[in-house]
This record gives sequence, structure tokens and C-alpha cells, in this order.
Amino acid sequence: MPNQQKKDFPQLTWDDRLEADWRWLLTLALVEDLGDPTGTGPQGDVTTLALVPPEVAGHAAIVARQAGVVAGLPAVGPTFRETGGGLTFHAAAADGDRVAPGVELGRIEGPAAAILTVERLVLNLLGRLSGIATLTRRYVDAIAGTGARIYDTRKTTPGWRRLEKYAVRCGGGYNHREALFAAVLIKDNHLALGAEREGSGVRFSPAEAVGRARRWLQQEHRAAVESMVEIEVDTLEQLEAVLPAGPDIVLLDNMAPPTLREAVALRDRIRPEVELEASGGVELGTVRAMALSGVERISVGALTHSAPALDLGLDMGPGRVRPW
Repeated sequence: MPNQQKKDFPQLTWDDRLEADWRWLLTLALVEDLGDPTGTGPQGDVTTLALVPPEVAGHAAIVARQAGVVAGLPAVGPTFRETGGGLTFHAAAADGDRVAPGVELGRIEGPAAAILTVERLVLNLLGRLSGIATLTRRYVDAIAGTGARIYDTRKTTPGWRRLEKYAVRCGGGYNHREALFAAVLIKDNHLALGAEREGSGVRFSPAEAVGRARRWLQQEHRAAVESMVEIEVDTLEQLEAVLPAGPDIVLLDNMAPPTLREAVALRDRIRPEVELEASGGVELGTVRAMALSGVERISVGALTHSAPALDLGLDMGPGRVRPW
């Protein structure tokens, strides 16, 4: 029976930090599409400026073209406020909802020209995050009933990390550490290079590295005393050696399901409170067998680095001249 997680990484929800992240990205996205307003080059949506009168009002629906899971809707309102086009958004779905083809995610109302100008920007945002949520849900569904959890990684798009990790949560997955400052994760290079600070040239053992990390957290970084300490191992021998040191999590790198089962049995015998995380080579076709081994966690880089965007479209309704 898998352990009940007593300690975990902070989990993301939509909050001021995520909205601030999106505002930074939105600034760049607007410059990419509309030009730099402080520059001397071409600016604005020249097609819409040439063809669509500013007094024409319109409405549009954001529609799913394929089945998936929604993520990113809380960012649509800030997008319209930042662009200053007088648009309003009425959501017809919520983040985390499963949607079928043809389902409306929400409706946009306001100047038709403004709708056309932000169309691709909004669809890119929602398509990217909803694609991550959709792929995550497929992994979560694949291990249903096993007791294991699907976790993301730091293999994210630069600048988009918190947004992409939030999308993982919308798909039913869990967030691994947010950043390098958020938790200790000891890998082979840390074992090899950490000893250089003492000039011994002898690599740390996994157990020694865990102990040193704990002491550093307590002595030098008191604000992070409760930080998670995780260590990666490649073999059952390394696992057996590190378990007595009491890491919070041991990451089992690139182990096949039979080896994972042996690792679980070893953990249960030596230090049952330590959680095990399977990582490396995780695919939809193999993830259930990995989960059935008894590990508590499975981390999947593909959730963020390989998720295809969800196909969304914007269906414009007939415009009308506003009675100004």
C-alpha cells in the first residue's frame, strides 16, 4: 500500500504571482504582434486597421476544436485589461473542466477590431496551457486506482514555468519543486563535484550528501529547514545505502517496473516512511506498470516539454455599428 504523502512541495493555484507572470509575458507578446510602441517601425494590426471600422462592435466565442482539459481562463480578463481595447469576457467553462469538440470556453464582447487584434494571442495562451492540462489528464487517468501521483518537472518553457505548472494542476497532476531555491535535489553531479570544495577529490556517498544537505539547511539557510531533501539513485545498491540517512524522497532514475518493485520492497524493509519517485523514460504506455510497482510518485518531463497545444478556435458573430 503506497504511503500517504505527509510532506510535499507547494502546489500552485491561480494567484497574483501567476497573473504577474502572465503580464510580463503579455508585454512581450504584444510587442511581437503589434510592434514596439516606443519604436519607429510599423505598429498595430495593419489588416484590421485597413478593413474594420473602429465603431463596429462584435462578439466571438472561444470554441474547443478537439476534446481536452481547459487551463488558463483566469488570464483572459487581465489580457483584455492590459490591451485596453474595451473587451469583456464571459467564461462558459472553468480551468480543469473536460470539454468536447464544439464546446464554448467563453464569449468575448466589444469592438470587433480589438477582438481580431488579440485573437491569436489569447488562443496561443489557452491552447498551450490547455494542451499541458490535457496531456497531464491522460497520464493521471492511466494510473487511476494505483495510489501513485503524477508530478511535473523543471523542464518548462523559460518564463512560463509557473503558468505551465499551474496547467499540470488543472489536469490533475502535482507540482514538483518550483525552482532550484525551493528544495534540495541531489544528483550524481552533485556527488561528484561537491567534494571539490574540500579538495579531497573523493565523491560524496549518497548518505553523506543527504546529511550534509540537512545540516546546511539547519545552519546556513534557516528559513528552509522544512525544505524537502530528495536524492537521485541509479541502482538498488545506492538505494539501500542512502535509505538510513532518511531523505524525504529517493528518485529512482530509469528503472524498469521489475526493478521498481524491488526498490519498493527494499524501502519498505529499511525506511518505510521514505517516498519513492520513478523518473526517466516515462511514457503513456509504460506509466501504469510503473505505478503498480508501489512507488508514490512518477515525474514526467513530457507534461510540459512535449505537450501539443489544444486546438481552439475563435468564432466571430456578426458585427454591428455601436450607437455612439
